Amino acid sequence: MKAQNCVLLSALTMACPFLRDVVDEEALVLRRAFRRERVFRDRLDPLAFPDDHLYERYRFSADGIRYLCRLLGPRIKHRTARSHALSVEQMVCVALRFFASGAFLYSVGDAEQLNKATICRTIRSVCLAIKALADVFISFPGHRRLCDMKGEFYRIAGFPNVIGAVDCTHIRIKAPSGAHEADFVNRKSFHSINVQMVCNADTVISNVVAKWPGSVHDSRIFRASEIYQCLSQGEFSGVLLGDRGYGCQPFLLTPFTDPQEAQQAYNHAHARARVEMTFGLLKACFHFLHKLRVNPVRACDITVACAVLHNVACLRKERAPRVPPAMDWDNPAIFPDDDSGRLLRDQYVLNYFSWYVCFQFR
Repeated sequence: MKAQNCVLLSALTMACPFLRDVVDEEALVLRRAFRRERVFRDRLDPLAFPDDHLYERYRFSADGIRYLCRLLGPRIKHRTARSHALSVEQMVCVALRFFASGAFLYSVGDAEQLNKATICRTIRSVCLAIKALADVFISFPGHRRLCDMKGEFYRIAGFPNVIGAVDCTHIRIKAPSGAHEADFVNRKSFHSINVQMVCNADTVISNVVAKWPGSVHDSRIFRASEIYQCLSQGEFSGVLLGDRGYGCQPFLLTPFTDPQEAQQAYNHAHARARVEMTFGLLKACFHFLHKLRVNPVRACDITVACAVLHNVACLRKERAPRVPPAMDWDNPAIFPDDDSGRLLRDQYVLNYFSWYVCFQFR
């Protein structure tokens, strides 16, 4: 009986094509017949289109995308071509389309002919690779000489000795889970992260702080930043410009609340050098920043990555999108003005904007 069972088991093993270890040649042939054939989709070369097509979908020209591929290639390139792994160009274009469109992963996957899981992994990989380059492309006070940056601010606004403009912008996010969900509700009653940026006259971002929830005040973020410590210790020769949400400091000049005579000229020049235009360019270029459907940590990573891409586009003179009018948050100050800051501001009005009074009485 045992011998018969062994013979039967051996015959089944040799003949059945669905067992793991098959030794019968006919069973192997039968297994190949039942095996589903793998089909690889023909993915189009994203750089084979004209620049107008690429700007609309990726916000970069073909040369700009190739430049990004050279930068990010060593960090994101797959070590194997197995299973037709995505090329560096395809990975970069997937991430750029996602940042530029603000669409869901399904939509980006349908456009790039990829599944959702692949899109998610690719975007995360490219985002971290771009963020790793933040120290290279985001540097305070900037990549140019101080005298050149001061000259640019004076040219566009008539404001001397300025090395940057500082402000915060709220990046809307989905409601996070956990005990700290209320910390992300801002004064406009939606969930956000509050991101501080410093920019120069060419709208190039020289500093970004993306780690604070939306309920934190702009001035508190600035006082806790490394830029505040450096400026308060006199490491840089020059001043920043900020809105009324900040207290006037010897290194941070704010507009007058109720301007009189020459102070109006000061406020007008101050408004021309504000950072809101940079925020408008950033969000117009990368629509995903209007609302991030990710957790706060990933939202901060994406914001820094988009700031790096913005600087790359500015430095390479890529085509800039149309900027919608900026939102005025009317943010009241929580810290009082410094006496020495007020004296310096009055000195600026006396030395550089007193012509306004003389012009009125002519």
